[in-house]
Amino acid sequence: MAKVIRSTVLPAPIEVVWDVLRDFNGHDRWHPAVASSEIERGRDADRVGSIRRFKLTDGSELREQLLTLSDAETAYSYCLFDTPIPLFNYVSHLRLMPVTDSDHTFWEWEGLFDTPADQHDAMVQLVGTDIYEAGFGAIRTHLGLES
Repeated sequence: MAKVIRSTVLPAPIEVVWDVLRDFNGHDRWHPAVASSEIERGRDADRVGSIRRFKLTDGSELREQLLTLSDAETAYSYCLFDTPIPLFNYVSHLRLMPVTDSDHTFWEWEGLFDTPADQHDAMVQLVGTDIYEAGFGAIRTHLGLES
């Protein structure tokens, strides 16, 4: 099983960052890889069990399910159902914590997944760089923060 962990510190209060990231269906407004997104069956985006169906800018379609959501812990987790790439049993955890001496936000994004051995390095690179690190930069841009 592959494990990818990336983290960053954002120069913004945790409430500001959580307000954007908490929306399980809002990643099409800030992540550069996501072209459009919708919650299936008209459910609320913050309801555990909700499934988001989204298209990437390359036309690929994916489905992910919200597994947990905690406002108290400013965290959520989700799993990947359908994807055109070899990521199996993918579960991701996103967590925010306050950096109290500067009113900044620590953001940790972790993913666990299976992938064929010959795809391991490519999938770790894809998840860590193209999804997580690209997301960090995109949130900075979305919130108008310094790099």
